[in-house]
Amino acid sequence: MAFFNTDTESVVRDFESDARSGLSPEQVKRNAERYGTNEFTRTKPKSLFRRIFEAATEPMLILLIFAWIITMAVNIVREVQNPGTGDFFEVIGIVFAIAVSVVLTVVMEGRSAKAFAELNKIKEGIEIKVVRGGVVQYVPQQEIVAGDIVYVETGNKIPADGRLLESKSLLCDESSLTGESMPVEKNADAVFESENVPVAERVNMLYSGCFITGGTGKMVVTNVGDNTEFGLIAREIQTDKGGQTPLQEKMARLGKVITLIGSAAAALIFIIQLIVLCVQGAASFESVSNIFITSIVLIVAAVPEGLPTIVAISLSINIARMAKQNALVKKMIACETIGCINVICSDKTGTLTENRMTVVGAYTDGKMRGAGETCDPLMLQNCCINSTADLFENENGVTFVGNPTECALLVNAEKCGLAYKEVRAAAKVCDLYPFSSDTKNMTTAVETDKGIVVYSKGSPEKILSLCNMTEKERENAEKEITAQQEKACRVLAFAHKVVPSRPKDREDAESGLIFDGFASITDPLRAEVYDAVKTCQSAGIDIKMLTGDNIVTASAIARELNILDEEHIAVEASALESLSDEEFSDVLPKIRVIARSTPLLKMRVVKELESKGNVVAVTGDGINDAPALKNADVGIAMGISGTEVSKEASDIVLLNDSFSTIATTVKWGRGIYENFKRFIQFQLTVNVSSFIMVFASVIIRLIIPDFTMPFTALELLWINIIMDGPPALTLGLEPMSDNLMKNKPTARGESIVSAKMLRRIVLNGVYVSVICLMQHLFNFLGVPEGNEAMMSSVIFTLFVLFQLFNAFNCRELGKESIFKNLFKNRLMLLSFAVTFALQVVITQFGGLFFDTVPLDALMWLKVVALAFSIVLLNELVKLVERLFGKKKTN
Repeated sequence: MAFFNTDTESVVRDFESDARSGLSPEQVKRNAERYGTNEFTRTKPKSLFRRIFEAATEPMLILLIFAWIITMAVNIVREVQNPGTGDFFEVIGIVFAIAVSVVLTVVMEGRSAKAFAELNKIKEGIEIKVVRGGVVQYVPQQEIVAGDIVYVETGNKIPADGRLLESKSLLCDESSLTGESMPVEKNADAVFESENVPVAERVNMLYSGCFITGGTGKMVVTNVGDNTEFGLIAREIQTDKGGQTPLQEKMARLGKVITLIGSAAAALIFIIQLIVLCVQGAASFESVSNIFITSIVLIVAAVPEGLPTIVAISLSINIARMAKQNALVKKMIACETIGCINVICSDKTGTLTENRMTVVGAYTDGKMRGAGETCDPLMLQNCCINSTADLFENENGVTFVGNPTECALLVNAEKCGLAYKEVRAAAKVCDLYPFSSDTKNMTTAVETDKGIVVYSKGSPEKILSLCNMTEKERENAEKEITAQQEKACRVLAFAHKVVPSRPKDREDAESGLIFDGFASITDPLRAEVYDAVKTCQSAGIDIKMLTGDNIVTASAIARELNILDEEHIAVEASALESLSDEEFSDVLPKIRVIARSTPLLKMRVVKELESKGNVVAVTGDGINDAPALKNADVGIAMGISGTEVSKEASDIVLLNDSFSTIATTVKWGRGIYENFKRFIQFQLTVNVSSFIMVFASVIIRLIIPDFTMPFTALELLWINIIMDGPPALTLGLEPMSDNLMKNKPTARGESIVSAKMLRRIVLNGVYVSVICLMQHLFNFLGVPEGNEAMMSSVIFTLFVLFQLFNAFNCRELGKESIFKNLFKNRLMLLSFAVTFALQVVITQFGGLFFDTVPLDALMWLKVVALAFSIVLLNELVKLVERLFGKKKTN
């Protein structure tokens, strides 16, 4: 029911209450049963088993578990057929990889259940002034029921949603719910005819969780617990947004492609071998089982089983690095997803602005002056004495107590060297006429040695009407006032007069005033926002402002930041809420600013953008931002000014509340994504070359029965360690390039393996496998005839060194030479040196385990030179690409 368009008597009657005596004890019990209690319904948190299960069912981990099952089955059959041939080290290694990935995911990720707990904390430990059975009393906030008559005054937090019955100069800060930066002036007498009035404009309603910043009032509670505006938000936070991040989607597609290709090749090789056996008449259970095992080995060779572990470890390392950049990553996958965003839906208050009213200029002596020139003595005295606001200093800075506009004036007075508490304490106030919605000004009379000084401040229209001014002075003042209001600034005018005796009444006190000027007050943009917005726009990121503020203020801020232009518009939420999904989808691309935005509308915008293939980030600091933060691909909350609810619903928390940190995290995310592509290219090249070697060896054995498989089981295990170990991991830590923010965002549907990457994977994979097989067949390196052990050692060492040198190729995804940034990743150089040294040790001294024989110095030179040729091949290809690119440009 819409209580804002119902008169007070009807609302009170609907709840069987009484405006004077409130509810009786029986009615309290009855209304609690009928309308519910003032608590949010709790959902059962996810168990540890459920969290582990969800982490273990990531697409790539499912592929990894599949690879483990196959590997286990293959090695059990091998062990049964030929005891001692089963290779269970690889089985253990895959189990370890699965365990590492699951543990890292469960430990590193925060859960939104905490956000719901924070919402319930709003209700704890607060007692509310109500009237029940004709007796004014205090009751715990969670015991408030619909129909209760509640008293509110300055400093109170609203316990539940309610319809105002009385209001006296009542101001309410609703920024946490609506995003409206200015306190809202409330009016109990207002009754709206329309049912589509935005929450921010319902001046006859108070909402749970908001603060009273001035005045007093009385309301009848209309909604409690789950039915309040915050209750709607609570339900949205509890629901699981589901879906996958862009990286998870791409990994799933990659896993499916690899499995499909590997399975198809395995099936093909099995059919070919089976046909040959049948033709030769050698088909038996043992021979068929052997060729089946050989086929399964192909699938194992095709699956990059270490990839999920490398992803998890790389993300966890980068989380620690990003924390040093003031970005606390709560959900591990978010530190990559942030790099793919192409739309940022940003709140205004507290995100783009400081969420602190500030004096930005003043009009005195007929001139508009800047923020540093606002120290007019008469205006400063007026600010200090003619005020009910206060400032409270603590370890976190200055806290506003009372009307934020008056607090901003006190801060400005302090900056000008005037201690307002001392001035206020020394003033002998003889009369004080408070601000009200009717008078629109506040007046104070003070006794001094010169007589009675009367100070008045308030709306410029009211103050100007009380002052004696020439027509020209009035025109100039009105012109400047209009100019400031067009900039979305709040204008507060000041006047005074000195009289010999105490005025008889308010009318006498406020007659014949002298106009002193006005202060221009606004919630200023954060200093770093201009550059950050420009950086994001140059990076191809569209910025939309979703704010609870009015459309004039929102548009002014958006124009100042160049978010609005001729091709894009600003609209109010009421113009969108009634649109069908199809109409909403059509108009949304043109919209850059939505004023009077509600939590549910913000969430609708996010879901619509995501449905169109956009990768969306949402920034915010209020409870009203929580649903959108949770449903976005990446939710980014402010760590200092943000509410606990917004922080717990987010994926990333900005520790310094700086919008520029968002641009930094986008750059980091893009760098992480590129590093994923680097080690994926490296791992898939190893897989492709291993796959081709096994596949080709099977085919060659059909033609040449004496042809031996190139690697032993332990040699294949060592190759897998190289693929999954330090060389791959250090590729994931490659330093970020300088041009990351000049590139376009990665499209949601774009494959993580680009066409250029695929060409290089195939080229290098084919090159490595062909060279190794050619050496096996034609012995062009000059291995002594008949020395099969040395031949096997040479091919094994050559294959390993090929992969190590190819790791350098994978460092450069573009056309640039690898030698340009060769020494930037020193950890990569160290891992190469260590792995190379281990390969030398294995080849020279590991014969007992790897069946290798030592190679002489000359053979080592030949093998290293031949392996290094893969670097020269790639440098030649990139040189041709650069030359071709220049010709194409010309």
